[in-house]
Amino acid sequence: MTRRRLIMICIGFVLTANAVAQTYYDNYESGKRSGRKVQRIDRGIQETVFVPRGTWMGGGTVSYSEHNEDNLNFLVLKDLEGRGYDFKVSPYAGYFFRDNMAVGVRFAYSRNYLDMGNFNLNLGDDLNISLQDLYYLEHKYEVGGFLRTYMPIGNSKIFGLFNETRLTYAYSTGKNSTGSGKEYDGTFERIHSLQIGIAPGLAAFVTDYAAVEVSLDVMGFKFNWTDQQTNQTEQGSRRTSSGNFKINLFSINIGMTFYL
Repeated sequence: MTRRRLIMICIGFVLTANAVAQTYYDNYESGKRSGRKVQRIDRGIQETVFVPRGTWMGGGTVSYSEHNEDNLNFLVLKDLEGRGYDFKVSPYAGYFFRDNMAVGVRFAYSRNYLDMGNFNLNLGDDLNISLQDLYYLEHKYEVGGFLRTYMPIGNSKIFGLFNETRLTYAYSTGKNSTGSGKEYDGTFERIHSLQIGIAPGLAAFVTDYAAVEVSLDVMGFKFNWTDQQTNQTEQGSRRTSSGNFKINLFSINIGMTFYL
């Protein structure tokens, strides 16, 4: 599936959803004018203003982790030597065009680094895997738009739930290699990805203008296009797509958002 065809499918999905919503609204208004009874379900949701229209929001998340191993032995891992880190920063901003509903943009940069001098995997006398001089480095840039809706918990003006619908494009470059000298084998790759999904979360105001937010990673669909070049001579490519609607408790994000 080409990128152009995928983009056309996404646009068609959005237009179809808007057409269905407009048709429902038109039928509802027509029923009101003609006197026909239009059945509506009262779910008991209180229409409380949690964040008023005209408010600007801005914030971000930052994460960093580092590891360093020196002659580490753990179960089947022997003589492990390596170091690395993961870093990500993601600022965002939005505007509430109506009560409890905002649109905005989000940017992100991440860097993943791993340098492993020695790696031995001992699975028994007949199966031993030994690798040396493993190296991996990746830079990733993301930009996307989101639509966020809030719902207060009861009548509370401090605690509220939100759901964020995202459309994100990402571009990354990476390099991975093994060995050194005459045994060196290196691959450079470029990756384009498109992600469509939702990210639910919880907001808790600590002041009148600032809230701590806890959210889960995006649940939805992701498409990747990878192009590789090995040792400046060999070319390769890969196309993948996946859908994820499972909640991973280890993917919880914590950030701070300001409302002005």
